[in-house]
Amino acid sequence: MEAPKYVWEGAIPLQIHLHESQVTTLPPPPPALILAPRIGYLPLLAPLIKPYFSSTLPPGVDTIWFDYNGLPLKWYIPTGVLFDLLCPEPERPWNITVHFRGYPGNVLIPCEGEDSVKWSFINSLKEAAYIMNGNCKNVMNMSQSDQLELWHSVMNGNLEAYQRVSSKLKLATVDDEYASLCLQKSQQSVIETDLPAQAKTGRVPVRLYVLSVSNDFDDLDEIPRADSWEKISYINRPVEIRKEDKCFTLHDALKILLPELFLDESLMNVKLGGVDLEDAVRNSNEDVTSDKVVEDQGQNVCKQPEACRISSSAKIKLIRIQGIEPKLEIPFSWVANNLLNPDYFLHVCVCVKVAQ
Repeated sequence: MEAPKYVWEGAIPLQIHLHESQVTTLPPPPPALILAPRIGYLPLLAPLIKPYFSSTLPPGVDTIWFDYNGLPLKWYIPTGVLFDLLCPEPERPWNITVHFRGYPGNVLIPCEGEDSVKWSFINSLKEAAYIMNGNCKNVMNMSQSDQLELWHSVMNGNLEAYQRVSSKLKLATVDDEYASLCLQKSQQSVIETDLPAQAKTGRVPVRLYVLSVSNDFDDLDEIPRADSWEKISYINRPVEIRKEDKCFTLHDALKILLPELFLDESLMNVKLGGVDLEDAVRNSNEDVTSDKVVEDQGQNVCKQPEACRISSSAKIKLIRIQGIEPKLEIPFSWVANNLLNPDYFLHVCVCVKVAQ
């Protein structure tokens, strides 16, 4: 259980600047320095940030949002995922800007504070449950007290409390026996067919974020910064781990998630199925109590009716999960059991070089 502990204790040092258009005092206030949990969400920092800048804000109604180099940050994506995705060369502290006015409704869906974040999280949990178990009834039937305790455990970074409540959901997990299977293979001179499969079939909910860049690079600091969300593709696709006589690795999972990147003979664009993450969040805000809405979303993830395009000539340059750049040979079952976010999704950030 060491890895989940490190995931929950992970944090991003933030240096938060108030946007110059909202500074009404001289000298302007210094930036706020905050250690933000990786598994948390930026709007949840409002109780710390607003009092810090309150004396310099202009009159009006506060609607908090953040940007990084002018790019509005999507509030329903975990803070650690935003950092991994938008800072290929990790910037510490991460300099972002906070706004209390001028909400960019054309880029960001509305956020009504903690309640919006909570229901977005709960809806993601329902979606993950549907993928893993075929239904989300255990999540839907949570008592109000359990739901509240689960949410507070995420807000407070309390892994013990989270595990106590989430265990009641009885979400299917993948047997983490591939590592021992691979170890056996490395130590014994036997052919693969002599080794019995030891891993249970399971479906792992994955949110894949693909940043496409046209310029090649050797160092991370040469990666151009994303200035538009149009340069980032979202792919929601479950990865099914089947019983096999060989170790199912992260490389195998990526072949399922991004099949066209592993087809050398194909030179044409291939459609990738998935559900647009923003559509899913928008649906969750419209009706967070509907089991049918969540099951429809879960079915959409499995059937993959939507599409985004990534050139088959693209090349994976960087993979990051929970701030880690894992080797492709790592057993995927270990990744799935140790690096999930509290919503039971595995959030994977990928940077690909595409042909100009």
